[in-house]
Amino acid sequence: MIDARVVIGELQAMRDEGHLSDALIRRAVRSLHSGDERFDWVGAYLLDVEASELWLHNYVGQRTDHVKIPVGQGVCGTAVAQGANLNVPDVGEFDGYLACSSEVKSELVVLVRAGTDIFGQIDIDSHQPAAFDSQDEVAIQMIADKLAEQIAHERR
Repeated sequence: MIDARVVIGELQAMRDEGHLSDALIRRAVRSLHSGDERFDWVGAYLLDVEASELWLHNYVGQRTDHVKIPVGQGVCGTAVAQGANLNVPDVGEFDGYLACSSEVKSELVVLVRAGTDIFGQIDIDSHQPAAFDSQDEVAIQMIADKLAEQIAHERR
């Protein structure tokens, strides 16, 4: 289980040192991937509101062809379209699933947002079915909220 408090502490220390959101997002992705053996692929997508697309910022795991995802497509695009996190215990049951790897069995997408403004998301794939529970979502949301603080600060 990932210890969100440790990751948030790392991110806050980086903010205090003057690092920008780009560096914080990269650290969060690496920390999440190395922090839990269930997390086989961890990526961060940023939302391009004008293009209505998610753009892959960075990731750790197998290479993916999904560097741009239209809002409304796949798990990632659906989460943005619905304005809600998505925990998919069996990706084979998700209508319109965009497969990155045949090994992926479950996926968790947590939005990076401030109020109604969605900046992007943290996307986690697992080779284990039903790998994620509500505690995982809460922990990842805490990390996503810390990233949103920095992004919102930079956009002011």
